[in-house]
Amino acid sequence: MTDTTPLEVAPAVRNFLDLSDAGGDGIAAMINNAQDRKRARRGWPKGRVDTDQPLAGHVLAMVFEKSSTRTRASFDIAMRQLGGTALVLDAATTQLGRGESIADTARVLSRMADAIMVRTDDHAKIEEMAHHAHVPIINGLTDRSHPCQIVADLLTMIEHRKALPGLEVAWFGDGNNVLHSILEAAALMKFNVRVATPKGYEPSGEFVGMARDAGCSVTLTDDASTAAAGADVIVTDTWVSMGQDHAAAKLDAMQPYRVDSALMAKAKSDAVFLHCLPAHVGDEVSGEVFEGPQSVVFDEAENRIHAQKSILLWCFGKLG
Repeated sequence: MTDTTPLEVAPAVRNFLDLSDAGGDGIAAMINNAQDRKRARRGWPKGRVDTDQPLAGHVLAMVFEKSSTRTRASFDIAMRQLGGTALVLDAATTQLGRGESIADTARVLSRMADAIMVRTDDHAKIEEMAHHAHVPIINGLTDRSHPCQIVADLLTMIEHRKALPGLEVAWFGDGNNVLHSILEAAALMKFNVRVATPKGYEPSGEFVGMARDAGCSVTLTDDASTAAAGADVIVTDTWVSMGQDHAAAKLDAMQPYRVDSALMAKAKSDAVFLHCLPAHVGDEVSGEVFEGPQSVVFDEAENRIHAQKSILLWCFGKLG
């Protein structure tokens, strides 16, 4: 007798390499879930597990080829609060540092963990990891983008009464991976971006085009005052990222883009200041802005936990 029972089709793996993997609806679901879970935990100890324990029994492998504070701590705490566990692997203490291939690492970790978060330099590495893994791969940072940070940033903006559609977000300094993800978020969530960078440090045309094609206004200028005028959100980042060369020339070019009180005064009176940290106070931001009443950088840092939780739940098909 022939067995005609249809074979079960394994669900497609949900990777989170860039914001577009989740799309606008997915990002909105993440933000709503993060708000709900954050609200439900108010007053709880940080290590207490969420009531529903949605990731009980799940393991997240965290692979670090670049150093980290917020990404490492937030994903670890996120997994604990969701009822799961996390393990840390870095290049210095694993076979990655001795030349084991990304393909083999992906295949091994897929058999030992339920998801893999990777923080690395080259975006091609995380794409290769996703190609060979059969569990979700999460981009903890690459040279191309930083999607996990931007989910936390969007959550922070909303918490501070900034409705995303039509919002005016102004960026100052280097056209880096964080800015790329802001532009991608603009395309998905329908806000506008003003970018003030020195010549030669503009963001990738791919991400600028993505936002413009979605109907968003993207202003590229080398005049910081023009970008700041009437902005709802002011954002910057460290001028020299980990491992970058030519730091002296770059620092010199960035001087006119420091976010200080005079620049903040050009934005709306209720504008907020964001920075993904670590900050070099006195370089990209003045002390009076960083410590001032419009700075929400530590709300933003805490929100990495709540953002990571919602990203993990989306990757496991429990959201969106």
